[in-house]
Amino acid sequence: MKNAEKKRLLEPAWKNWGPYISDRQWGTVREDYSKNGDAWSFVTHEMARSKAYRWGEDGIAGICDKEQLLCFSVAFWNRHDPILKERFFGLTNQEGNHGEDVKECYYYLDNTPTHSYMKMLYQYPHTSFPYNDLVTENSRRSKADSEYELPDTGVFDHGHFELTIEYAKRDHDDLLIRITITNHGEAAQINVIPTLWFRNTWSWNEGTEKPEIKKSGPNSIAIDHSGLGNWKLICSGAPELLFCENETNTRKLYQYGESGQFYKDGINDFIVSGSTTVNPDLKGTKAAANYLVNLAAGESHQLYLNLSCKGKGLNGLEKVFSNRITEADEFYEGLMAPLNAENGAEIRRQAFASLLWNKQFYALNVNTWLDGDDNTFPPPQERKEGRNHKWRHFDSKEIISMPDKWEFPWFASWDLAFHCLPLAEIDPQFAKNQLLLLLKENFMHPNGQLPAYEWNFEDVNPPVHAFAALAVYQTDKKLNNGQGDEKFLAKIFHKLMLNYSWWLNRKDAEGSNIFEGGFMGLDNVGIFDRGMQFDNGIRLEQIDATSWMAMYSLNMLRIALTLSKHNDVYGDMAANYFEHFLSIAGAMSYLGNRQSGLWDDESKFFYDQLRYPDGSFEPIRIRSIIGFLPLLAVEIVSEEEALSPDFRERLKWLSENRSHLASLVSEWRDQNEHGEHLMSLLRRFRMKSLLAYMLDEKEFLSPYGIRSLSKAYANEPYKVNTGARDMVIQYLPAESDSSMYGGNSNWRGPVWIPLNYMIIESLNRFHRFYGDRFKVECPTGSGTLMNLKEVAEELSRRLAAIFLPGNDGDHPFRGAADRNPNSDSMLYWFNEYFNGDTGMGLGASHQTGWTALITKYL
Repeated sequence: MKNAEKKRLLEPAWKNWGPYISDRQWGTVREDYSKNGDAWSFVTHEMARSKAYRWGEDGIAGICDKEQLLCFSVAFWNRHDPILKERFFGLTNQEGNHGEDVKECYYYLDNTPTHSYMKMLYQYPHTSFPYNDLVTENSRRSKADSEYELPDTGVFDHGHFELTIEYAKRDHDDLLIRITITNHGEAAQINVIPTLWFRNTWSWNEGTEKPEIKKSGPNSIAIDHSGLGNWKLICSGAPELLFCENETNTRKLYQYGESGQFYKDGINDFIVSGSTTVNPDLKGTKAAANYLVNLAAGESHQLYLNLSCKGKGLNGLEKVFSNRITEADEFYEGLMAPLNAENGAEIRRQAFASLLWNKQFYALNVNTWLDGDDNTFPPPQERKEGRNHKWRHFDSKEIISMPDKWEFPWFASWDLAFHCLPLAEIDPQFAKNQLLLLLKENFMHPNGQLPAYEWNFEDVNPPVHAFAALAVYQTDKKLNNGQGDEKFLAKIFHKLMLNYSWWLNRKDAEGSNIFEGGFMGLDNVGIFDRGMQFDNGIRLEQIDATSWMAMYSLNMLRIALTLSKHNDVYGDMAANYFEHFLSIAGAMSYLGNRQSGLWDDESKFFYDQLRYPDGSFEPIRIRSIIGFLPLLAVEIVSEEEALSPDFRERLKWLSENRSHLASLVSEWRDQNEHGEHLMSLLRRFRMKSLLAYMLDEKEFLSPYGIRSLSKAYANEPYKVNTGARDMVIQYLPAESDSSMYGGNSNWRGPVWIPLNYMIIESLNRFHRFYGDRFKVECPTGSGTLMNLKEVAEELSRRLAAIFLPGNDGDHPFRGAADRNPNSDSMLYWFNEYFNGDTGMGLGASHQTGWTALITKYL
């Protein structure tokens, strides 16, 4: 019998409303109409409260309908700040000593896939929020210093409010809201300001009807929108109802426009300064219920609201909340695999909650964005040849899983693929739809390239969509008692064929099967910017790009073999991808007459290399995590699959006619005791050589997983003299000291969970073929021999240790100086990456998308 939440997942209307509002819309490319593409400066945090956005909205604990027509969030004022707390504050890329960085303490505590129940917590200081201190101190600090965080300012020493915002759906179009305010400190007052507004669509689209919000009773607000119909917001108690327009304050920002208008910042100015900036006629396109709450030390108070088109009001509210919480418990208890760690359930629940809270309505039409909406005020001409100008076909009005709705409030193609792996455990249909999304005609370029991310669609992210599609397919199949969704697999396969061809045609300059992906998402992993274009015909031939393509080939082979069980046409296609794989394997070992592959026999490791126009080459002998990526290209083929007529014939031909290639890869012509064949870039000797480095605690093996750069470079940095200057790369377990690519990007030592996940998956696959016949020392030099499954389990244990309490009771991800003012609370941040020595969380603090993979290791 399906529990209530699983039943709701079968009804799409239950997702009509969700947490689809960004945590930050200012400082995004979408809102940037500047000549020079400086998005951070074009719309700043200071401007955000006064400027009506063009493409989206932001707020605290925000919700909206799936088209983001009507929005709701909660604002606060501690009666000391110069502005209302309507949105989270943070530093721009130029202001932070390690790039952009949100400077707030908030946690996503619970959420269900249909958003029938949601809960988050925000911690707001009693005293003035230290806006200037955060900017000044971070600008003073160098890249060698740590970030200056909100708790470091000492602001929480003087007390804070704990603000818990919960949503429970009585029905798919009937939302109940509960706000709990708890005072941690001496007696204090706070204004709590639930806010309702329409996304401004009427200013940009001529002929669009302007909607209206107006007072309809002493504690109720009527909402009229031609697309949504008639809704109502009913508030508990007797709040002060305030109204203005979601319109840009042009007088303040641009020194033109009529006075006496009730602009977007009208409610802020009225509450903070007593200005006459709200509409006395009690109507507009933005409204708020202003509550003044007095709290004694330790006291709590609750406020309730109902947003609905049915007008049922607040009756029975507590029962609805109780039911939805019980149903959420049942849903997650039914999904949870046995947990082998204390606190594992809390960590998994909050990881899934954060993943779901990071959904966002993402609107952008690049054609309109480039040309502008108003011929009277067209964008600068430079934009026509600037950022993303080759992507005029791009048009999105979609709900997308974001990496972090403050630091990355835009999709990234390889991040999104990783998000779908944990998403598939709780909402497989949403995961499948997300993978298909970037392959749609309005996203994927006509040439087959996937858009990388908003700052530059043209950049290249690793091709992991086929890998993710297989993982999602298998998870979905398991949840459906062995019934796989071959229709999804076939649909994504045919789209991925176009993308695979793009890689072959665009990222292999010589047709040598050695690939030059460029940036590849691995910021700062090398000694120079790997996305740069070299002069004089020099090319960077990349071990990661080439390994990803080898893996991509085997992923496509696996999908084709799976589909061939129902249509034998796919058997021949599988053989085609295997032939591509063999060609890549051959190129990685040698390049025809040039005898220069990416494997270095002297050090027994894989490296990038510079290829010069005269055919000579120079390996870049930096031991980084990209040297392990050949491990990811591994597939197991059953004897039954190998006997597929078209596939079998092609394998036979390859074995007889291209034996020089066949001898370079794993024993694919042999079988294990289960009748299975191994297809891998690595034969045993090379794999053991790589694992000796990987499992060496003086090199890559951290107490918290695999580091991204060898620790050997801590005391002896790698140096190259280019003739003009020395270039140096050093092991840095935490933040980068380089601004080479991005301000807060770092692959020079920290642990990144997604690549650890892929390594663990590959080791398990190798073990499936080799069993106990293949053992290695783990850790290297310890004398302890483990099979590859045991190695994978050891790496899993180390990853889980990031979040679990150690022998001292502390949680490594929090760091030595706990950044949570309520240190006894079970509150978790899911950071972008983790200190390679201490496990402390770093980078984006809510990078739940790929860090939610930790749910698999508890």
